[in-house]
Amino acid sequence: MPRMRKKAELPGKTCAVCGRPFTWRKKWARDWENVKTCSDRCRAQLKKAK
Repeated sequence: MPRMRKKAELPGKTCAVCGRPFTWRKKWARDWENVKTCSDRCRAQLKKAK
């Protein structure tokens, strides 16, 4: 079993819409390179802007 990591050790990014920092989540593990927004709300705003 892999050891647990502290939240500070996880990779992070800055949201393309609101500019807030967010950290890696397990549900994003397969697609981390393509994650650009921190939440569903920001993702909806990004789609609306296109």
